[in-house]
Amino acid sequence: MAYCFIGAVYISGTGVTQDLRNASVLVHDGDVSAESRNLIYLFRQPYFNRIGTFSGQHEGLTRLDDGASMLLLDIPEDFSQTLRRGARPVAVQMLVDTSNVTMGYLASAYGQRIVDTYAQNLAQQAARRAGLDLRTLPSVENATRVWYNPNLNGHWFNAIGEWLTMMTVLAVLLPATALVRERERGTVEQLLVAPLSSMQIMVSKALAMTLVNVAGTALSVYAVMLPLGVPFAGSPWLFFATTALYVFSIAGLGLAIGAFARSSAEVGMLVILIAVPMTALSGTWTAPEAMPGWTRWGLQISPLYHFIECAYGILLRGAGPGVLWQSILMLSLLGAVAFALAWLQLRRKLS
Repeated sequence: MAYCFIGAVYISGTGVTQDLRNASVLVHDGDVSAESRNLIYLFRQPYFNRIGTFSGQHEGLTRLDDGASMLLLDIPEDFSQTLRRGARPVAVQMLVDTSNVTMGYLASAYGQRIVDTYAQNLAQQAARRAGLDLRTLPSVENATRVWYNPNLNGHWFNAIGEWLTMMTVLAVLLPATALVRERERGTVEQLLVAPLSSMQIMVSKALAMTLVNVAGTALSVYAVMLPLGVPFAGSPWLFFATTALYVFSIAGLGLAIGAFARSSAEVGMLVILIAVPMTALSGTWTAPEAMPGWTRWGLQISPLYHFIECAYGILLRGAGPGVLWQSILMLSLLGAVAFALAWLQLRRKLS
């Protein structure tokens, strides 16, 4: 638990990033001119790392196939002459390894932006030499305002996402393990003779595991996330209240697993069958808009999907109950269904 709430969150918040960093580039400069060198210079760190050159297309493709480089930049022999004439565009070829789709897409997009900016600067220089006033030329200005994460810091998203994933696994695993260990140790007979109903047994175990997970969440937030710069824009009371509601809701799934399983090994396998689809159908790492249409129905029955709205809304946007009431209501309904299933299964086992 110390690793899940502290170690995993810290690693995701510091060492893991979805940004393009030091993508390896091999260059073929067929022109060897000032213009080609200026373009090559733009492919530099922190986004790109020029690791060498290649002499021809065959060598470049071979090194791309071997994984020695992510991107090949091929500048033709008539690069500078075509630029000076200005009669037609000059083609610069980029070959990108997209085995890793995300990094390949970013490398292609960054490379395209570099070439477009270079071409725009050349066009502006030519216009100035022709005596044109650039202020009189038609232009479109894209005024962009970035909300909630002004610096586009991906570590905020990674740290919160890792905490959500770890807490979900533990919130299902711990109640299930606690219940099945009662049978493995033989202490379930003490519960059978005690003046306790099955609902009282369930609620007591769910409350205990909820307190443990909320305490771990406090460690994640105040010992890891806040020191890493992750904002806490909303109400701490609302945040921990919705966290407790979420953990208590999915603890019912853990209790249902514990009532059904016969050993700790079965608990581990069943938790995987529950936690992995719940995480995949939550939008934690994949935007719901990017999922197929039929999978979006599964989002509505995933408690994590609704809790994500609360977690990101409170931490990053400072949202209140008036904004999050639908997510809180769905968490309550799904928790009631999970507890009803666990109660039926546990009552059958105890009887």
